[in-house]
Amino acid sequence: MAVKGLRWWVVGLVALATIINYIDRQTINVLWPENIAPELFPDMDADGHKYILGVISTVFIFAYAAGQALFGKIFDWIGTRMGFVLSIGVWSLATAAHALARGVVSFSIFRAILGVAEAGNWPGATKANAEWFPTRERALAQGIFNSGAAIGGIISIPLIGYMAVFLDWKLIFILVGLIGLLWLVPWWFIVKAPPESHDWLSAEEREYILTGQRSEDAVDDSDDGYNPTTGALLKRRESWGVIIASAAIDPIWWLFIVWIPTYLVEVHGFNVKEVAASGWLPFVGAMLGAWFGGILAQNRLGAGWSVNATRKLTITLGCLIMLPALLALSAASAPWTALWLMFTILFGFQTAIGNVQTLPSDLYGKSTVGTLSGIAGMAAKLGAAALTYLVPIMTAGANYYSVFVLGAGLALTAIAAVWLLCGTIKPLKPKTA
Repeated sequence: MAVKGLRWWVVGLVALATIINYIDRQTINVLWPENIAPELFPDMDADGHKYILGVISTVFIFAYAAGQALFGKIFDWIGTRMGFVLSIGVWSLATAAHALARGVVSFSIFRAILGVAEAGNWPGATKANAEWFPTRERALAQGIFNSGAAIGGIISIPLIGYMAVFLDWKLIFILVGLIGLLWLVPWWFIVKAPPESHDWLSAEEREYILTGQRSEDAVDDSDDGYNPTTGALLKRRESWGVIIASAAIDPIWWLFIVWIPTYLVEVHGFNVKEVAASGWLPFVGAMLGAWFGGILAQNRLGAGWSVNATRKLTITLGCLIMLPALLALSAASAPWTALWLMFTILFGFQTAIGNVQTLPSDLYGKSTVGTLSGIAGMAAKLGAAALTYLVPIMTAGANYYSVFVLGAGLALTAIAAVWLLCGTIKPLKPKTA
């Protein structure tokens, strides 16, 4: 049987996996200030609680960084279907296991397992994009994936916050972990083969996907583009443009993912109900930014713009949206002003990041996309881990000024990496060709 628009079913499932991914990782951030920390560490003050969350979150991000490189290779080795089964299966079990944690060491162990497994979502999403979408639709598809992260933030904060009013935090972790295991059922049956051989894909859609993936210089239909070894890949400055841009821009996202609930409690005096009622607003900006960045890129490509001009426009615009909002947030005193500035920052971030994440598939063949995506993701998470560890030190006494100014500097670094290192963004060739 043929399923019309099967590629959109695939992108929908990956977006749903991303929503689940963010619900799982956000659970501890929402529950920590008023539920977990006071119960497990009653003798510590707010700075002490923040420091422990910073340590646990840094362990998570380091593990996530390692998982990005590991799962980049795994997805290239075992394929998109089995890669997602392994990734989401392990991370769902790790989430449920948080119910057993009783201190820094046990939380760190479960967060490390969660981080390694959750990291598979992004090289997996990028690889699914490269397999299932023509070049002109990839930014839109990546925007849909990325909007899943924003929707996960929108859902998780009120969901976990209101669950905390009625349920013990340990039970919440178990219930959240079960969601991912249920996702495996439709994924296993719908994504049973790649587009080349999937018997639910119509001939017209298969031709549309595969024809749209070929570069203008492809010799024949079997030309998979330039697929260098990892060593050769790391010798190209274009690869380092992707890696550095990712390492600069990604910590901005993690700054808000980890610390929004703590920031609202510490700076603006929110309780868990107030966090649940309004802490989701910045993620609406992220969702809209993901859609905007994808639609803008598709519109420009449809208008005849080159991939190079389109990617640079969208990435630069997103970073320039973030820049003044980050500087203004460093001085924001009213909670609603802060929330709307965070809305703007995450809108700009998601406008840019979808196009940053499509760069590996713009530059290299499908057999190498997962590898570069994984390495860039690892670099991004190392940067995020460093910032996450520094936040409790830089914000002692609830002063977040220096952190937000640093975020503005990172946005400028991302722009510089794309313009100065990526060169003309187009399919690369071996240097000897």
